[in-house]
Amino acid sequence: MATASDIRPMGVLNVLGGRVLLENPTGRLSCLKLCDGKIGFSSAGLRSILPHLRCSTNSHSVSPYQNKDRFLNLHHEVPMLRGEGNKMITNPRKESSSGSVTEILGDMNGSNNNNEAKIKVIGVGGGGSNAVNRMIESEMQGVEFWIVNTDVQAMKMSPVFPERRLQIGQELTRGLGAGGNPEIGMNAAKESKESIEEALYGADMVFVTAGMGGGTGTGGAPVIAGLAKSMGILTVGIATTPFSFEGRRRTVQAQEGIAALRENVDTLIVIPNDKLLTAVSPSTPVTEAFNLADDILRQGVRGISDIITIPGLVNVDFADVRTIMANAGSSLMGIGTATGKTRARDAALNAIQSPLLDLGIERATGIVWNITGGSDLTLFE
Repeated sequence: MATASDIRPMGVLNVLGGRVLLENPTGRLSCLKLCDGKIGFSSAGLRSILPHLRCSTNSHSVSPYQNKDRFLNLHHEVPMLRGEGNKMITNPRKESSSGSVTEILGDMNGSNNNNEAKIKVIGVGGGGSNAVNRMIESEMQGVEFWIVNTDVQAMKMSPVFPERRLQIGQELTRGLGAGGNPEIGMNAAKESKESIEEALYGADMVFVTAGMGGGTGTGGAPVIAGLAKSMGILTVGIATTPFSFEGRRRTVQAQEGIAALRENVDTLIVIPNDKLLTAVSPSTPVTEAFNLADDILRQGVRGISDIITIPGLVNVDFADVRTIMANAGSSLMGIGTATGKTRARDAALNAIQSPLLDLGIERATGIVWNITGGSDLTLFE
């Protein structure tokens, strides 16, 4: 139950001629909408919800014009805003009232989610979880992050919300990891099938990221991807293969895991870690090399998700991306950046000549192309 001391006023409400205006502490005016038990405002293109409103009696003197405004009389919230008694706003979901204070809880974005593609990123195993951690650190927006692992200790170090850290195979592994055995990772995912499906529920698009060669990611990622695809979710797998110095066993396991993952996704992007060695100095520390591999996974996810979640000058929506990526099979990813007078051309060439590409783009049946530039990007560029 909320009290007057619990709620901090966000601004002054004025009811004027069929419109409710909010004057916030910065002095800017925003238009409020009253509908379906929610009070939301929009200002400078921003839509939000007022989780807390404080309305004190006689806070606003009502003119005769406003008393005669039929629009205002249609809304039972308006008398309270005018200061005409302490009337409660009916909200079937949640409400609390104490004296002249009414708290309205809601999420205006919730009503808009029906019109927006919901994207989830599932990091499986140690490598996939590290990639998700990097995405969060880079303040990547518009996606929901999950990590899935058999190693409880590793999950505790992640910045992912605790409720989105999914431990799989609790009976099989007892939280101690898969020991580098893909079969244990696969069986752990199968054991936790229902929990995985709950995590996937509601998604329109899922990225399953994993570093191949170990146990949980190699064995669990194909199972998770298969569940997502069977639920009708556009499923994209992004996986890395081990560095050569990690040994033959991990290399063989990675190839088997990639083959299994390919059968369970719409699109699979494989990033060979050895390819990264051509782009770094020979003196690069081992830890930095692994961090670079995790960051490439992050760039792969962000490059695609940003196309959907961030409006561009040329609009590309989720349906466009689905057309290209649904049942597309194996895919390749290239990243290019440049500065200077010929930056646009150089960046494009660097992307299609990226060391991450095993083959050229001549035989590609579709291309998803994301261009990011500053405000000085010209039409000719």
